[in-house]
Amino acid sequence: MKTIITYGTFDILHPGHVELLKKARELGDYLIVGISTDEFNEIKGKVAYNSYEDRKAMIEAIKYVDMIIPEEYWEQKIDDITKYNVDILVMGDDWKGSDKFTYLEDFVEVVFIPRIRNLSSTRVKQDLANPEINKFVKK
Repeated sequence: MKTIITYGTFDILHPGHVELLKKARELGDYLIVGISTDEFNEIKGKVAYNSYEDRKAMIEAIKYVDMIIPEEYWEQKIDDITKYNVDILVMGDDWKGSDKFTYLEDFVEVVFIPRIRNLSSTRVKQDLANPEINKFVKK
């Protein structure tokens, strides 16, 4: 059995998240998703629109996901790779070349998956704040 793991905040769920999870699951037999807790996001300087519990519920509803774990600290990735006998770590290709993930290549195969249509939660938030785009959103 080949185990895959990926991490993220998964704040405002969009097709890019679903595609990442689908492609990650296609690489193996079992997909674990680490979702950043609200407390860890605070350490990272991020504020999520949705609570950890709500983000977890959304990701649990996606058929490609087998298990969800809370991501609570930076060093957790190595601990999880060992604990769950992970074969492949998957991240979006916006992280390619980042020191936050390349060091993990000593422990696991790291695969970067391209974003679809350049989607990200940050972009969705920016688009929703844009009055030109927002005028098309039904109130």
